[in-house]
Amino acid sequence: MTLLAFGINHTTAPLALRERVAFAPENLHSAMQEACAHAGLTEVAILSTCNRTEIYAASEGDAAAIQQWLVDHTAIEAADLANSYYCYQDHEAVRHMMKVAGGLDSLVLGEPQILGQMKSAFASAKDAGTLGAELHATFQQVFNIAKRVRTETAIGENPVSVAYAAVSLAQQIFSNLKQDTALLIGAGETIELVARHLVEQGIKHIIVANRTLDRAQRLAREFNGEAILLADIPEQLHRADLVISSTASQLPLLGKGAVESALKKRKHKPMFMLDIAVPRDIEEQVGELDDVYLYTVDDLHAVIDENKKSRVAAADQAEEIISEGVELFLRHQRALSAVETVKAYRNKAEQMRDLELQKALRSLHSGVNPEQVLQQFARNLTNKLIHSPTTVLKEASASSRHHVIQVAQELFDLSLNSDFFNTSEKSVNPAANVGSDASEQ
Repeated sequence: MTLLAFGINHTTAPLALRERVAFAPENLHSAMQEACAHAGLTEVAILSTCNRTEIYAASEGDAAAIQQWLVDHTAIEAADLANSYYCYQDHEAVRHMMKVAGGLDSLVLGEPQILGQMKSAFASAKDAGTLGAELHATFQQVFNIAKRVRTETAIGENPVSVAYAAVSLAQQIFSNLKQDTALLIGAGETIELVARHLVEQGIKHIIVANRTLDRAQRLAREFNGEAILLADIPEQLHRADLVISSTASQLPLLGKGAVESALKKRKHKPMFMLDIAVPRDIEEQVGELDDVYLYTVDDLHAVIDENKKSRVAAADQAEEIISEGVELFLRHQRALSAVETVKAYRNKAEQMRDLELQKALRSLHSGVNPEQVLQQFARNLTNKLIHSPTTVLKEASASSRHHVIQVAQELFDLSLNSDFFNTSEKSVNPAANVGSDASEQ
């Protein structure tokens, strides 16, 4: 079974391409089940955010099946995907997942939201029935290492995130937010963080617009704002100096016409608009309007680059933790390969024990002295247990396969003289006196 991490992200694909591969939350379950059915994947989980779409899978095949399924399932062209995707296998896939969960592969180095998004991807796969033992174990190790990165390094100390960068960009347009009104479209975690940063910067008023009014109201109450429905945006838009949008809508929510009408009501007072949704919430043509400063998530790079500098040292430390995590994962995987052998050895030993126990019980029932029965039981069981290893050790010694004897020494925790293997100076048969009565069955 091969572990795969297949995807595109902000470094390999532009926004226009990423939004064509994005999965809406309500479609994730069916998409993962379809991937298992049509791409030949044994297990699958999908992570879809504004900056990346990644498919984590356990499969008997390679990336080709995932690539073809993604082309068939989405609106992306095969050539576009071929020029933009990356695929990691086995321990490199684990390393990549750890870097993603730890925030080392994010647009904002060390941003904390991605770990929660990965946990959601894990939960969705579990609910969809596409999460098996291999991916489950992988995710658990990934989460453990991500937690260490957060607690043992300074990578998450500063309030650096897409939300923080969004507010920083807004301040470049409006140096003083204390007289401004912000319209926040959506009510998810990103918008909540944006609202929190805006309040910290003294924003005058916040309006939260969402598809469901109840959720908008809950968020608005936290920041002493007001709540509206998405359908109310056109008539309320003119009140907003800042518009920041982050929803899971598959179609634009704001068009050029609605913004033109709002600008007329504002007497062309400038508006800052930031669309951090993928697919986009605000039509690209809105950026053509005078008095509108429209930015997308890709425009946050310049702001974010400054914030990265303070986290480089912490990232180096995080890389070391991740390397340790990958090694622990590999050790665990290697240990699993011995499970069947251990089970078989235990079963064989238990069969020997049961057989000798039955003999001993028959002897006791026939009146043989209990002490004599116990001694015979112990002697017979010992002989049976050591018979096969003794035979193999004798044959290994006779054919000069000394590595077998060395493994046996470690396996059975034997303390032997350091000259034990110095066969060039002494003629020693290391198995000659082991279990002299081992042939007794």
